[in-house]
Amino acid sequence: MMKLMAQKIQSIAESIADEEVDAFTKAILSANRVYVMGAGRSGLVAKAFAMRLMHLGFISYVVGETITPAIDKNDMLIAFSGSGNTRSIADVAQTAKGLGATVGLITSNKESAIGQIADTIVVIESQRDAVTDESHEYDIRQMMGEHKSFAPLGTIFETTSMVFSDALVSHLMEITETSEGELKKRHTNIE
Repeated sequence: MMKLMAQKIQSIAESIADEEVDAFTKAILSANRVYVMGAGRSGLVAKAFAMRLMHLGFISYVVGETITPAIDKNDMLIAFSGSGNTRSIADVAQTAKGLGATVGLITSNKESAIGQIADTIVVIESQRDAVTDESHEYDIRQMMGEHKSFAPLGTIFETTSMVFSDALVSHLMEITETSEGELKKRHTNIE
C-alpha cells in the first residue's frame, strides 16, 4: 500500500502546474501574515504547514485558535480543502476575502465554492470516489463490499497536501536563503 500511495503521489506531483506554485509562493512572500485552515485531517496538514512557516520566520496563525488575531488586507488566508466546498472553510474564506485578504486554496476542485473566490489555487488531484454521505461512507461501503479506493476518505489528497506543503517550505527556504540552523532556532525549546 505504501508503494501504491508513493506512486500516486509521484503522479500527482508531476501534474501540479508550476505557474500555480509560483503564484502561490509569491502570494505567501508578499503577505504580512499567513493564516491557515482546514477541516478534519486537512486541518492537521494546515497546522503542520503553519508551524513550518513559523520556523521559516513567517508570522503564521491557525484559524480558530484562541491567539489568532484579526486578519487584515495585507494578510493571506490559505485553505486546505479537497472538495473546496466545506461550508465552514468556505465561510471563513469569504469573510477573509471581504476584509481584503488574499485567499489561497490547496484543493482537488478548482471550480469549487472556495475556488471561485480564491486569488491563487494549487490543484492537487485526488483519487477519491464520489461521496454522498461523508459521515457513513467508509463503514457502509465496507459492509456492502463496495469500497473501491485503496486510500479512503481523501487520504491521497491529505497525504499529497502534506508532501506538497513540506516541499513548498523547502522552496521558500531556498528563496529566502534560510538555513536549517535558522529554523532550529525557532523550534520550540519548552517541550
